Amino acid sequence: MNFRNIFKKKPSVEEKEEWPFDQGPNVAAIPSIHITKEAKPILQVTHYDDDDSWGFQPGFEISTEDGQVVAMKTIVDLDPTVKEVADLPPGWSADRKEVGGKWTRYKDEFEPDEA
Repeated sequence: MNFRNIFKKKPSVEEKEEWPFDQGPNVAAIPSIHITKEAKPILQVTHYDDDDSWGFQPGFEISTEDGQVVAMKTIVDLDPTVKEVADLPPGWSADRKEVGGKWTRYKDEFEPDEA
């Protein structure tokens, strides 16, 4: 028996396969509670230009109060197909009609806040 192998760290999922996002698996992501608490599908992904963060939404209008903070890994665990848009540049979003459907990518055109 080789005792050195007992203490070897087993590779995590991220170590076994390359992590595709520009933000690490333990970095904050912003999904809506509809996804995490109500199991609604992720139908919209946004890579925010201002801070490089990621948002994951169910594809219908939500309020600010519906947002929450979770680890990026939590999102990928809920729906691994979001890795298909991990190469979205900051300032871009992608939508789809259903899980497994084709993503439509587009550059965000946010209106400046009115004072």
